Amino acid sequence: MKSMVKIFLDICAILVTSPLIFMSLIFYKLMNSDAFFVFSSQLLSIIPGKLGNFLRKNYFRFTMSHCSSECLIGFATLFSQSDTEIHHNVYIGPQCNIGKCIIERNCLLGSGVHILSGKGQHNFDSLDTPIQEQGGQYEKIIIGEDSWIGNGAIIMANIGKQCVIGAGSVVIKDIPDHSIVGGNPAKILKSRT
Repeated sequence: MKSMVKIFLDICAILVTSPLIFMSLIFYKLMNSDAFFVFSSQLLSIIPGKLGNFLRKNYFRFTMSHCSSECLIGFATLFSQSDTEIHHNVYIGPQCNIGKCIIERNCLLGSGVHILSGKGQHNFDSLDTPIQEQGGQYEKIIIGEDSWIGNGAIIMANIGKQCVIGAGSVVIKDIPDHSIVGGNPAKILKSRT
């Protein structure tokens, strides 16, 4: 019975968000831009509670590269790139800011986690050109399966499987599997094995 109610709520959420889904897909096809996706992400982020989660995950199921129907996306969490993957049983806490990434199965992200699209998003070599006009390169960051990222962490590099990232850590280098890291910049404190 519980699974039938969930399916019904998923269908209702898809119907409610279908205008946003449709506009996001059309906008991306015509302009190759995530602008409407970002607008919709911001709009849906402010809906509280379970209703908000049902609307968010079902909108993202149709507009991201991949989004599992079995995930939780917290209040005020923003996504800036549709080329993002959220896999089965992922929990994303409130007020996160997520760029281009793959979040593998069973990951937990605490509140206020920021996953940037790599370290090279902004070039700043030229003093004659404003930084915002110098461009940059986006990278798809991977958060390995069954990893836990503590509140307020900033992630700019890949995280291996079954890692623990301490609250407030700033990850600027790839982290191997089974590591426990913390600090700014984040350093490996010990291995879970």
